[in-house]
Amino acid sequence: MVAPVAEEPGTPPSYPPKTPPPPKKPSSPPRPEAGADGALTGTARIGVGMRDRRGANWTFESAPWSVRNAGGRVVAQLGEWGHQPGTTVLEAVRAVTTLLVTAAVADTGRRVSVHLSDQDGHACIVALSHRAGPAPGHSPDGDDVLHRITAQTGVTACGTDTGTDGRSLWAVISL
Repeated sequence: MVAPVAEEPGTPPSYPPKTPPPPKKPSSPPRPEAGADGALTGTARIGVGMRDRRGANWTFESAPWSVRNAGGRVVAQLGEWGHQPGTTVLEAVRAVTTLLVTAAVADTGRRVSVHLSDQDGHACIVALSHRAGPAPGHSPDGDDVLHRITAQTGVTACGTDTGTDGRSLWAVISL
């Protein structure tokens, strides 16, 4: 039997040290740094988001015949959810949807999406024109459309927003 060789305290070992294996996945990128004021830089708006409520959405070609189709689908979906609005409310829902989608089609985007949600006896209808930037020949705030929407029966709130994914117009209707 061979006796182990005693090494002196200052000499390196006679065998190479074992190296650790390389990591299996790359390390995560560094966290964003805060700006001069200490706040993180914001990100772009992601789009329409609905949380904690029922919702439905449809995408249509940006064409005049999409307006009637959108109104029918919104009214049918509210019926499936169990809302039995009166005739005047039903006509108001269809009229508001028509105004929203007509304004979105007028933005000359390639498509129009309609989003519907309900909560506590109210319905929120959003029409989004997928055209970046302001609409040609229209005011960016859409005041003319908003005045016509508020004139409808049952409308409790309405508004407009312009983002990177296009202009969105919305209205809340009491059912």
